[in-house]
Amino acid sequence: MVLAYSGGLDTSVIVKWLQDEYGCEVITFTADIGQGEELEPARKKARKMGVKKIFVEDLREEFVRDFVFPMFRANAVYEGEYLLGTSIARPLIAQNLVKIARRTKADAIAHGATGKGNDQVRFELGAYALMPDVKIIAPWREWDLLSREKLVAYAQKHGIAVDFKKKKGGAPYSMDANLLHISYEGGVLEDPEYEPEESMWRITVPPEKAPARPEYVDLTYRRGDIVAVNAKKLSPSKVLTELNRLGGRHGIGRLDMVENRYVGMKSRGCYETPGGAIMLKAHRAIESITLDREVLALKDDLMPRYARLVYNGYWFSPERRLLQKLIDESQREVNGTVRLKLYKGTVLVSGRASRDSLFDPSIATFEDDKGAYNQADAAGFIRLNALRMRIAAKRGRK
Repeated sequence: MVLAYSGGLDTSVIVKWLQDEYGCEVITFTADIGQGEELEPARKKARKMGVKKIFVEDLREEFVRDFVFPMFRANAVYEGEYLLGTSIARPLIAQNLVKIARRTKADAIAHGATGKGNDQVRFELGAYALMPDVKIIAPWREWDLLSREKLVAYAQKHGIAVDFKKKKGGAPYSMDANLLHISYEGGVLEDPEYEPEESMWRITVPPEKAPARPEYVDLTYRRGDIVAVNAKKLSPSKVLTELNRLGGRHGIGRLDMVENRYVGMKSRGCYETPGGAIMLKAHRAIESITLDREVLALKDDLMPRYARLVYNGYWFSPERRLLQKLIDESQREVNGTVRLKLYKGTVLVSGRASRDSLFDPSIATFEDDKGAYNQADAAGFIRLNALRMRIAAKRGRK
């Protein structure tokens, strides 16, 4: 059985629980997707618990190139605010769980997501899409270790190393991190009126304490993806790393929201997505001069559907793949540069340029356009567009 393993309390307990309850060999898989933690301790901890096959893989480049960048081509935002930092990481983990299961000839996979959250759905939809007959074990839906205290007691009983903070009750919320964001939820954050303490935020400074002077950044786009920052060519993961650094320094990308989980309940989450906030603003700016009006409108119509597919775990679904083909086709001419001003929690577009620009100053000008646009044509255009309303008004309809 292949387990998605972080090395934390929950998944360490799951290793022992699977060994005892299912009498199976447990294979662990730990993904480096930019969570900022040293992963070698996870390997050592798994080995100490008797795990013989241990996979620790650096997936940062694949994560940004094949998952984050395609999602940002769609300008995907869930419920108007959430940039889907946790959601987009789950299909990559599911994909690699399946790869390792096939490589090791395992007949099952397991994960540490609870029975209340979205992640169980995301992991399992992804796994079933790629390995239809796989058996999936979700201990949180089976065991009776339904509290932090019970988990700690189980760990101590079986000689599983427990972080001191866990023994003392741990942080007042749970965290999940990757190269795109950090999320905080649960614990004290379950009260939607509670304002989290400043010390919770890890990668962004308070906007009011950000530098007093703005900082400009130039982003170069090719086919809808950022390929250079300040004229320096970077790989996808390095682009996001650099934008996180810049955004964090200026207090950009904080979010506190109540969202609707796919399983039916409302949940409060706090997020830090500095690089993602910059990417979204810049991508819409370069699209504003390179895409046709109706193509932009169609993308905006489809975006909420695309975002829900990602949030709900349908990354490998035929409808998401179909939408992606349409979106990627729209990005052929999304090339050029965007200049942004970063200042105290805000991202302002200060310039954009492209050889593929549809912006024609000779037509848009308020000065003499030398006949490029005949203003008299507007009268007929307006009368035709008003025709249905004029007919309705004559019939006395309001």
